[in-house]
Amino acid sequence: MLKLNVHIDQFSGFCFGVVYAIEMAEDILNEEGHLYCLGDIVHNDEEVKRLTKKGLIIINHEELKNLTNEKVLIRAHGEPPATYELAIKNNLTLVDASCPVVLKLQNRIKNSFDKDENIYIYGKHGHAEVIGLLGQTRNKAVVFQDINELDLENIPKNITLYSQTTKSTDKFYEINNILKDNGITINTNDTICRQVSNRDKELRGFAAQFDHIVFVSGTKSSNGKVLFNVCKEKNPQTYFVSCPEEVDPNWFKTGQSVGICGATSTPMWLMEKVEETIKKF
Repeated sequence: MLKLNVHIDQFSGFCFGVVYAIEMAEDILNEEGHLYCLGDIVHNDEEVKRLTKKGLIIINHEELKNLTNEKVLIRAHGEPPATYELAIKNNLTLVDASCPVVLKLQNRIKNSFDKDENIYIYGKHGHAEVIGLLGQTRNKAVVFQDINELDLENIPKNITLYSQTTKSTDKFYEINNILKDNGITINTNDTICRQVSNRDKELRGFAAQFDHIVFVSGTKSSNGKVLFNVCKEKNPQTYFVSCPEEVDPNWFKTGQSVGICGATSTPMWLMEKVEETIKKF
């Protein structure tokens, strides 16, 4: 036995938007036994497996086109207007679990679009939330995930800047300053969710307390990749796992301390299973 001192970060785990979506799904599954969900309800394979066993059926947008007279969950990431239009056409009942923070952002972008503003969105290309945001502008807004993608000499001199809700606050303001330094007038809209962005500082403090960090996250989670790197920068002995089976006892030495943390899409029950596995070493 390695007799490791293991501790779970109690601030890690689902953000309130994900908790809301999963609770809505479970309530319907308990009553009706099945529910369609447009895309993975959360970017965590283990949680998706748990819910599919309860009757959750994951579908994509192509499959949605052929679905009629059913109930479909809209996950926390939100959806573009076209999805709601299709639901009416196909007589689908939408269970809208869009995160309130995302819905507020969608409305703000729609208002900017109605005013013919030049809209730029700092976000990940192809991300579900970003697709929903783009839809508010009939896909006319400019999405960029790195400032180097923009031709600073030729973009409009007046722009309205938004951000995907889960991006880094520091990076957003760094981009904002670069644009200003290039003579661009910006209507800046800080639309980043603080529950997510504040995790950076919290995790730096957590990661510094232990000999090793085991970061638990789904491989599809953008937030997970960002927060893993935050931990890794603070504590080089940080390991990424998506399930308990991936934890390697050779990472540790007798009597060392191990901190377990995760993304805002990582369920607490999964981190607890990782803890159980490590304590058996």
